[in-house]
Amino acid sequence: MPAKHCLTFSFFLLFSWNILTSTSSPSFEKEETYDFVRSIDPKLLHLNNKEKLSHFRFFWHDIMSGKNPTSVTVVPLPLKLNTTTSFGLVNIIENPLTLGPKMSSKLVGNAQGFYASTSKDEFSLFMAMTFAFIEGKYNGSTITILGINSSLNKVREMPIVGGTGLFRFARGYAQTKTYQYDTNSQDTTVEYNVYVFYY
Repeated sequence: MPAKHCLTFSFFLLFSWNILTSTSSPSFEKEETYDFVRSIDPKLLHLNNKEKLSHFRFFWHDIMSGKNPTSVTVVPLPLKLNTTTSFGLVNIIENPLTLGPKMSSKLVGNAQGFYASTSKDEFSLFMAMTFAFIEGKYNGSTITILGINSSLNKVREMPIVGGTGLFRFARGYAQTKTYQYDTNSQDTTVEYNVYVFYY
């Protein structure tokens, strides 16, 4: 092929490529925007059913003693702080949830997450945990709690911020009441009454 024709052919290819890339870019950007957010019919997520309200009652066991604790301190109290509220303490938990107050009672799930002492003036805990249920039709479903637990109050209240499985789009609140606290071992049993809306 003569050099003149090669140059013409190369120019034609380069020109065609520029046209293709310039015309494809806007549609690509539009497609990305569409994929980022779009309206959908709630029925696609099975939200055409009436919203239900249920009350769950169980006991939460924070076990810090023995060879197999379910609550472990990962950030101890700073030595330089003279605190009566345990300010700065952080514990990671996988606490059993049982039907009754005794550990021998039927296990219905576990609470996984952490709590941290976040007040200088009173003993209160910031709690972030997920109740992972194993009982009946709720097996594999979860409810997530996020909020302040003013531990010295007789009854405390924390919000439900969501859930998975049967508890998708969950909302509601949990009321807690200390059932038993051992001053020596620091093991604690807490009664939870959870009121949750879900579809």
